[in-house]
Amino acid sequence: MNASRGPTLATIVALTISAGICPRSTAQEVFRLGPDDEWTHEATPAPGSPAEQLAQARVMLAEGRPDRALNMTNRWMKRNPTSPLLPEAYLLRGDSLMGVGDEYESLYDYEYLVRRYPGSEVFSLALEREYEVAVKYAHGMRRKLFGIRMIDASDEAEELLIRIQERMPGSTLAARAGIQLADMYFRHRRMTLAAEAYAIYIDRYPRSTNLDYARRRLIYSNIASFKGPQFDIVGLLEAKAELKQLSASRPAEAARIGAEALVLRIEESESNKMLTTARWYLGDSDPISAEYTIRELIRKFPRSAASLQALREIPTILSQLPDSVIAHAPDYALLREKLLLGPEVPKAPGGEPAGDAP
Repeated sequence: MNASRGPTLATIVALTISAGICPRSTAQEVFRLGPDDEWTHEATPAPGSPAEQLAQARVMLAEGRPDRALNMTNRWMKRNPTSPLLPEAYLLRGDSLMGVGDEYESLYDYEYLVRRYPGSEVFSLALEREYEVAVKYAHGMRRKLFGIRMIDASDEAEELLIRIQERMPGSTLAARAGIQLADMYFRHRRMTLAAEAYAIYIDRYPRSTNLDYARRRLIYSNIASFKGPQFDIVGLLEAKAELKQLSASRPAEAARIGAEALVLRIEESESNKMLTTARWYLGDSDPISAEYTIRELIRKFPRSAASLQALREIPTILSQLPDSVIAHAPDYALLREKLLLGPEVPKAPGGEPAGDAP
């Protein structure tokens, strides 16, 4: 899944674009990006002022010198501990750390900014930066230890993607974080969590362009989350319902993903679950429940492999039933002859045919 990405370091000028640097002056033209995506000119900071010094650090970052920008921002923050520009300074220091390859360290600045200054104009930009780091970690980039990338960071990616959705609910960024989180679970084969994440995404963003993709992944996740007939079958039943709804509402899409074949596969698993349940009842000395389960199995899935196997095993169960139950049971001999394409050939103890069938 190629979710849209936020601004990269190549375009990080954060809130300002600085231009017109004169060799005899450090004054700069400052522009601010507004909520309408339009740049507006602001008053030029006074030479030597904290705003002008911070703008100089931005210029260093924009020119591809993040180490210099980092040093300048650190000095600026020591000199201006109570400045109203501190949120922008934290963002700039985080961006500079990203530029020198210390993205994990940058998260401390972004996170502090988000927690300490939730009303700041750079709040959403800090979350964008956290999203960038989270996506890299989600796709396998490791954290550094002693300068070497060797620590798995998927837990950090998970936490960041969840926080972003909590902090900007309903936003485009939250939607991107939601699909990235679900995809990460899917790649890591954590199918129960993947199914839950895709279901949440579908519920929260019903007009998303990724909706069909999320529905397909939800179906695949529910199918893959089934661990066997000894386990819960709820995920399979949800996938089956989704497939039938898809076939009814968008038949072309259903045909494209092979919905009919998937339903048959689910029903085979469902029938195996019922056969396993019947065997469990029999092992628990409850032949009446075992027979009833097999009766329902043959009624719902008469052509399944599990039903054919159940018809082979039913004589053992019938021999343990009271006459009152047998009187109301189906004619298993007739069903066996019909579904197994004729009566079975009795076998001798060694496994060879004992002779002609009676």
